[in-house]
Formats: sequence, C-alpha cells, structure tokens
Amino acid sequence: MNFHLDTHVALWMVAGDKKRLRPAQRHIRGGSLFVSPVALLEMEVLREIGRIRASVDTILDILVSDHGVEEASGDLGEVARHARSLGWTRDPFDRLIVAHALAKQASLLTADETIRGHCPFARWD
Repeated sequence: MNFHLDTHVALWMVAGDKKRLRPAQRHIRGGSLFVSPVALLEMEVLREIGRIRASVDTILDILVSDHGVEEASGDLGEVARHARSLGWTRDPFDRLIVAHALAKQASLLTADETIRGHCPFARWD
C-alpha cells in the first residue's frame, strides 16, 4: 500500500519521535512512503517563520536515506482539480496534501483529526 505523509508525520519521522508515531507504526512499516512537494513547501514556510530549524533539503535527505521515503510525483493540474472539491478546509497546504494523495490513490498518514474526519483514505491507527 502507498502512503503519503502529512507534514507533521514527516517531521516526527525525521526527529525520531517514536512516541508520537506509535499509532501509525504498522502503516509506516507496511507500505511505500511518499512525501508531497507541497509538504516540503510547507516545511520551508515553517523554517522561514522559525518553527523548524533544519533545511528542507536536509529533512528530505533524512526521509529518503533513513526511512525510504520518496518524493511523490504528479500532475499539478490533477492535484488542483482534486483540491477544488475539498471545501471542508481553508488551509491551502492541507488541501493540496490531501488532494495529492487523492490524485495518486494513496492513503494519507496524518494525526490531524479534521483531515481524518473528512477523508476516508486518511489513516493513523
């Protein structure tokens, strides 16, 4: 099974935060993992406002080398078409990350209860 990582999940993986990731361990171990370029862009914004310190390139290197995560590919037009139907959120990053997983027919690993409440393909435990 293919899993896209929500931004916070990818950052917890890089930080080695096993406690926070515990509910999703079976999914993390049991599937192919991808991170959307949209999540990487969100990380860059978080770095710019001081919420994270590491560069996005460093974060991506750790995800790839230590966790076998791949950067997800996809057509921006298709992602945007899916995003237009996700009116339950006004957060552009959430909207595009969810849409990218939807466009790739992947599950989304997220601890975000709002996302999980609206997306039957979102997983956590």
